[in-house]
Amino acid sequence: MPGGTVTLKNLSKRFGDHLAVDRISLEVRAGEFFSLLGPSGCGKTTTLRMIAGFEEPTEGDIVLDGDEVGHLPPNRRPVNTVFQSYALFPFLDVAENVAFGLRYQSATKAEVRRRVGEMLELVQLSGYEKRRPGQLSGGQQQRVALARALVLNPSVLLLDEPLGALDAKLRRALQIELKSIQERVGITFLYVTHDQEEALTMSDRIAVMSNGHIAQLGSPREVYEEPADAYVADFLGVSNLMDGTVTGAGSASRPCEVAVGEFRLEAACGAVGATGAVKLAIRPERISLLGFDKPGPNRLPGMVERTVFLGNATQVVVRLAAGMALQALVRNDDGAAAFEPGLPVQVDLAREALRVLEGGGVSVAAIREETLGDVAGLLV
Repeated sequence: MPGGTVTLKNLSKRFGDHLAVDRISLEVRAGEFFSLLGPSGCGKTTTLRMIAGFEEPTEGDIVLDGDEVGHLPPNRRPVNTVFQSYALFPFLDVAENVAFGLRYQSATKAEVRRRVGEMLELVQLSGYEKRRPGQLSGGQQQRVALARALVLNPSVLLLDEPLGALDAKLRRALQIELKSIQERVGITFLYVTHDQEEALTMSDRIAVMSNGHIAQLGSPREVYEEPADAYVADFLGVSNLMDGTVTGAGSASRPCEVAVGEFRLEAACGAVGATGAVKLAIRPERISLLGFDKPGPNRLPGMVERTVFLGNATQVVVRLAAGMALQALVRNDDGAAAFEPGLPVQVDLAREALRVLEGGGVSVAAIREETLGDVAGLLV
């Protein structure tokens, strides 16, 4: 299957007075598993629909393997789409559903049988050819939808939150299978999701979207460990954000000094040369909890407010003396049971894990409202 490069150039989409996608530009490489990640209303599904041909851009270009296709109908684009709703024909059996698109190609009956058989084997549904969709589980129906899309040999497969209707355990299992299938067929997958775990698990690269813009583009490790701003840090996984004021700008060889209330911290990551109001970010797994009698550099006093058992770890919420609450993740074989509510502790924030983010003028509460709340009335 040749090609599979998708290039968006200053792509915009307006619905009346609402600008859903605002001049985004990016390139999806051939054979890449690429995810558009963001909350409801950020423009990710509108972008996917424009690539598929279901929406026409207000301005900008969509280039597939060097050809501008922004004004072509969906059936003339080398792409296919898998939807969250499966969209299977209930009156057709599995083999007929998978073969449906091939009826418009000049394929012999033997060729159709061969290709359908190969696709069902790929998605581990061999032997299910004569079953109807109503006789399948949700995960099996999603595999049929995937086989139906892949049997047409598209250069690019577009996936619009295809695992969203499944239960959590099945969704995790299919994440691994979906990535494995993509690697075996070798075509470009462009995946839309609001689920951070899905994006981190499957993607080669992720574009984190906010209000029609791309907030950050990079590998899963880059966007998780090196967020560009407080929005990305708070949306992608769990991140502790604190408002602070720089009291001593740093450099590549010297950490930044930041005041958080009456306390002083050193941070060695991120925008260490910033001045004025900033955000400090640290992941829960990078925080250590120590006895209250062990103060020291980059340690803040606090009290355990509550704990949440997560199986292999315990989430410990600590209310700092400075007023804000931080989350720490403690492995259950590291004495997590000792951190009972009401216990005074020292919160150790290693300067190598503490990241300075510019944009301190926006409150942490406002950032979390944007990343967690759906935007009523807006299209995703």
